[in-house]
Amino acid sequence: MNTSTPALSDALAQSDLLFDSKTLAPVIADMGKRIDAALNGERAVFLTVMNGALIFAGQLALAIRTDLEFDYVHATRYRGETTGSELHWLREPIVSLTDRVVLLVDDILDEGHTLKEVREDCYKRGAKKVLIASLCTKQHDRLVEGIASDFNGVELPDRFVFGYGMDYYEQGRNLPGIYALKEANTL
Repeated sequence: MNTSTPALSDALAQSDLLFDSKTLAPVIADMGKRIDAALNGERAVFLTVMNGALIFAGQLALAIRTDLEFDYVHATRYRGETTGSELHWLREPIVSLTDRVVLLVDDILDEGHTLKEVREDCYKRGAKKVLIASLCTKQHDRLVEGIASDFNGVELPDRFVFGYGMDYYEQGRNLPGIYALKEANTL
């Protein structure tokens, strides 16, 4: 770890655990049931947004009974930072999306810039419908117009969050819960 990178242990000491894995498991199971109902037997492309959605996507995929075709994208605006900039594609989808339903799976819907651009790209590639599944959505008034989760797990306060796929300076993605820095924290 770079000596200028804040330590994960410091962040954990100054954070609140919002949701642990035992609390998230039934939420994800319920999302799977709702997605099954929406797909109504149609085989969708399960498109995971990497890296953040990796943990959630694996659990969600197991909760969905409808057969799925898997692929992933890696598009980022953060590049290890805490604020976003221009979208940068690291990997585009390989599976054909033409005339397909796409289930776009991401860890968090925050302001929505990345998800909106990825969703628009799916439509440019010929998707007939794009459904968004997010583990969590932040509650604030900065959401870009025209984006929302079709399936959302939990609501989060407008604080810096990490764990369960979300990172703290590229650390802590594998924490078995969602943590939020205390509001006064300036790490």
